[in-house]
Amino acid sequence: MSEEVQVAVADGIMTVTINRPAARNAVNRAVAFGIGDAMKALDEDASIHAAIITGASGTFCSGMDLKAFVSGELPIVPGRGFAGIAEAPPSKPLIAAVEGFALAGGFEIAICCDLIVSADNAKFGIPEVKRGLAAGAGGLVRLPRQIPRRVAMELAITGDFISAQRAYELGLINRIVPAGQALEAATALARTIAANGPIAVKASKQIIEQSQDWPHGDAIPRQQPFLDAVFRSSDAIEGARAFAEKRAPVWKGK
Repeated sequence: MSEEVQVAVADGIMTVTINRPAARNAVNRAVAFGIGDAMKALDEDASIHAAIITGASGTFCSGMDLKAFVSGELPIVPGRGFAGIAEAPPSKPLIAAVEGFALAGGFEIAICCDLIVSADNAKFGIPEVKRGLAAGAGGLVRLPRQIPRRVAMELAITGDFISAQRAYELGLINRIVPAGQALEAATALARTIAANGPIAVKASKQIIEQSQDWPHGDAIPRQQPFLDAVFRSSDAIEGARAFAEKRAPVWKGK
């Protein structure tokens, strides 16, 4: 794992920290491969139930490292895309803990995540057009699915930023906390997720993600294979038994 991406796992929660504070945590090739490796480990390790991605020293991520880009370096992982995540987010829940700026590719990393916890002083935006570029790592395709189309269009073609409060009003972020507390709040949220049945959590995420493209009339039957895996699992029996016995469930992930 690259020193520019720090990974820690505790209590079933992975925390991935982009660690290039001198470059405002801009994504270079090393960061991209570091994040990509972390996402692979997240999906493969059954003992990890949720993850958080954040940035060091009060900044989430300022986007692609433009100095590296000019020299010909692309922060792209084959099969995973920009930052090792844009084309292949993990199957398990991922939370962005945002302090300071989440701009350009940094914003696109955040909107790859399932949940976003933001400091009240954070700023969000896709200002690529101000540098003659375009938000090709998901900003132009994911953002219109997460906020109103006209607002997404304005952000894409003006390059202007929005505040955490505006992002919250648009439904883009889940929680706003005082500056310096985003990681703590994201960790609390991850603990809540990790306490739930892992098969049920994974299936719930899959249905919500994939059903966005399902025809309305097909949605109920198309979710059934995911639900069958949940209701046939031993975890489903364990959850019901634990409820009846008034104790915490012991999940086995099968």
